[in-house]
Formats: sequence, C-alpha cells, structure tokens
Amino acid sequence: MEQFTIVESAHVVPQRVVTNDELATFMDTSDDWIYPRTGIHQRHVVNDENTSDLATSVANKLLTKSGITADQLDFIIVGTMSPDNLTPSVAQQVQGNIRANNAFAWDLSAACSGFVYTISMASALLATKYQRGLVIGAEVLSKLVDWQDRSTAVLFGDGAAGVLLEKTSAQVGLLAESLKTYGEQSEFLTAGHQRNSNYFTGELSQADPYFHMNGREVYNFATRQVPVVLSEALDKANLTADSIDVYLLHQANARIIASIAKRFGQPIEKFPINVANYGNTSAASIGILLDELRIEGVVHDGQKIALAGFGGGLTAGALIIQL
Repeated sequence: MEQFTIVESAHVVPQRVVTNDELATFMDTSDDWIYPRTGIHQRHVVNDENTSDLATSVANKLLTKSGITADQLDFIIVGTMSPDNLTPSVAQQVQGNIRANNAFAWDLSAACSGFVYTISMASALLATKYQRGLVIGAEVLSKLVDWQDRSTAVLFGDGAAGVLLEKTSAQVGLLAESLKTYGEQSEFLTAGHQRNSNYFTGELSQADPYFHMNGREVYNFATRQVPVVLSEALDKANLTADSIDVYLLHQANARIIASIAKRFGQPIEKFPINVANYGNTSAASIGILLDELRIEGVVHDGQKIALAGFGGGLTAGALIIQL
C-alpha cells in the first residue's frame, strides 16, 4: 500500500451552460437525439477563461478548504490534454499563480485517463520523501471542438477538479493499480495535431486543432478494456468486485458506464453518473464526480473506492483506494 489521505477535494466549472436545445439552434441535432445516445443534457463552456484559470481556481479552493498554505506544497501535477501553451505547462502556471514557491510542477497528458494517471504519479512521490501535493485535472475542450461537427461537438465540456493528497501513517491510500496504453489504436481519438510547418519544408501547412474520433471503436475499447484494468487492480489488491463501495468512472457516455457495470457484474447504483450536467470533461471528469460525491456524503472515510479512466492515447487505468 502507498499510504496517503485525500485531505480535500474541489471542482469548478464555467458559469456558461450550453444545453442540447441551444446546440440544435445551429446544428442538425436535438436533445431527443443526443441524450439517449450519450446521457448528456448540457455542458459548461468557458467565456474568456483558459485551462490554467480553471486549474488555479481549483488549487485556491483546495488550499482554502484545507487550511494548507501554498508554500507547504511539495508538488503540483495537472492532468490535461488542452493546455494553454506547449510551455509553460498548466501546472507551472498554477504554481506561479498561487505562489507555491517550494513546489515543483508539471503536466501529464493522458487525456481521459489523466486523473487516474496523475494520482498514481502523486502516490509514488508521496511514498518517497515528499509530504503533500495537488493533483488537478483541468480541461477547456471547447477550444478543440469543431462546433459544426455534431459527432464530437455534442460530447465535450469544460471544467476542472482536484485533490490535495498528504502522506499519512494510517492504513489508507492506494491499494493497487493497473495502467495500460494502447498506442497502436491512437488514431481512433486525436486532437490538437501539430503539423510540420517549418520554413524549410517548402510549404507552410496549417495546424488542425479539432477532435477527430471513431466513436464505435472508442466505445468498443472502453467497454472491453475498463473491466480488464479493474479486474487486474482488484486481483493485485486481493479484493473482489463486491468489496468496492463506489466505482468512479470517467464520465464519457452513460451507455458506456452502464455497459461496463453490466460486464463487471455490479449493480449500476455503485456507478454514479453525472455526465448529464457536464458532458465529457476528459481529465477533469472523475475529479468532478469525486468532489460531488464527497459533498453529498456518498463517498466518505472507511470506504474502498475504484477509479477508472479511459480514452485518448488510447489509455485505460484503474486505481483501488482505501479511504
């Protein structure tokens, strides 16, 4: 066991809400078409904020709620596929914004598995000499969406969430994990392509920022591979599926989550779903769900929870955590 405690959790979403009905005013779609296929009714979309703004807001909320000061942080890790810049990273911007003068910071790019991967990395750091750090998933996916492409535009939203993790001597923390990457299938979900357009190529090409997705392949991947990584993590922890109190899955599509619950032989009630309100927020989605469930008291100390992310890369990962 890699021992840490979740001191606090927090999330933020932009105030601007875009409903399915609003999308229907400028593209050929409707709530009757979107909701049955995805479970999504609406999503939050930024006005002038960028990814670092949302991540900084989460960091400030975590510090305020915990009473920890920024200079007590050892590290900041941000999971994101939609940074403000290639450099500086979002995590570096957050570190500067909150004046975390003793913290080192970096981004981790694993798309919709980002929150799971970042907690894994943080737990490894806490198993060494470090005492506490912030793990944040933050995305402004609206800047990667072609708003004329209804196959992707209806799916994604903006938001950020995070946790403050701290080393502890108590018997809590990461019991087991299973992280996997399937790079040979990477073409099934891409965004933010940087073309070679240097002066010497003879032709200056334009970058392609938008999402491109093979929805059927991604759906099949998620429903096949998430039960695999969950099973592997449970086996490593010497636990059964029934021993998990709550499964927190990446919120991509309500049908995917229902299919995974069925394949994994667990009641859907153990798989909370909030995708209706937020859409797919990639690395932010599990953190948003976790914070909401902690506020509602559904997730609390003493439980065993499973986190599972899946998506671009293609990537999948599962963590078993004792609270």
